[in-house]
Amino acid sequence: MKVPLLDLNAQYKPLLPEIKEQIDEVIASNQYILGPKVKEFEESIQKYLEVKYAVGCASGTDALILALKALEIGEGDEVITTPFTFFASASSIYRVGAKPVFADIKEDTFNIDPEKIEGKITDKTKAIIPVHLFGQPSEMDKIKAIADKHNLYIIEDNAQGIGSKFDDKFGATIGDIGTLSFFPSKNLGAMGDGGMCVTNNPDLADKIKQLRVHGESPKYFHKWVGLNSRLDSIHAAVLNVKLKSLPKWSQMRRDNAKYYYENLADVKEIILPKIHSKALTIYNQFTLIAEKRDELLNFLRKNDIGCAIYYPLSLHLQECFSYLGYKKGDFPISEKLSDKVISIPIYSEISEEQQAFVVEKIKEFYAK
Repeated sequence: MKVPLLDLNAQYKPLLPEIKEQIDEVIASNQYILGPKVKEFEESIQKYLEVKYAVGCASGTDALILALKALEIGEGDEVITTPFTFFASASSIYRVGAKPVFADIKEDTFNIDPEKIEGKITDKTKAIIPVHLFGQPSEMDKIKAIADKHNLYIIEDNAQGIGSKFDDKFGATIGDIGTLSFFPSKNLGAMGDGGMCVTNNPDLADKIKQLRVHGESPKYFHKWVGLNSRLDSIHAAVLNVKLKSLPKWSQMRRDNAKYYYENLADVKEIILPKIHSKALTIYNQFTLIAEKRDELLNFLRKNDIGCAIYYPLSLHLQECFSYLGYKKGDFPISEKLSDKVISIPIYSEISEEQQAFVVEKIKEFYAK
């Protein structure tokens, strides 16, 4: 039996007739960039996330850069974020000329530890970027209290968490600006790159709209130096079709997670994901803390089970960030988890038979 880490064919197959119809409409319209389909998708996201403004752009990384630029964060500023995340969370800070400042994570949720944030704040700190890792929101109540106390902005990196909630509020809508990614492997993925900024602030929304088209308004008049970062109409058309299925897909992932919780609970060599009592996760990944992680990874792959390591090296130890002066041991929890985490298949369409095979092979490995 083969169990891929993700099966996009299974997701797309029932939607292809409607998707092809929507793509044909885009082709007939000759409006391929920021056309009516993009506006329709932005409005659909506003309704789904219960947020006032949504602005599509070219990628989740660009969404972070646009958010930082909209808040006028740049040279000489500092932004606090997690070292245990995808590269873009920190590289975007670098790209606008600011300094990434890391705070360690919580071992149970993998998210930034609010108790570690306040000690990182200086007179140069302008914002906090919490990452809602693996589809579980960070502790936004505590993070917002810290930001309010110190007059800091919050940019929620919600690339992996569309549809997740904290305290019954959608991730990406709690801070000043939230960012989304529609990379193909995300729970809501395009047929290519795509991203979005969401906010309840009309001035920020208007500024981001200008920044995504080189900072121009009106055309050929530039108040800011922006980006060329526009969401393609074909991607928006595909995403609008898929968005209607997202709540169902999210629940299917939660059901699949329940199967793992029930059937892997007796494996003492692994620790299953912990979900905060105030959080509703969407399980973009199902990530275990595992003894003999690398050996388990190789064993599962030899048995045709897709698995991956998110992430094998903390950002503070990446060569490109050596100028920041961090060293091994500075963020022990992040470093520890980088050596122990492994993600196993959790996609919506995985069958119970496939999950049973994954469970069987994990138990077989630790029984040796």
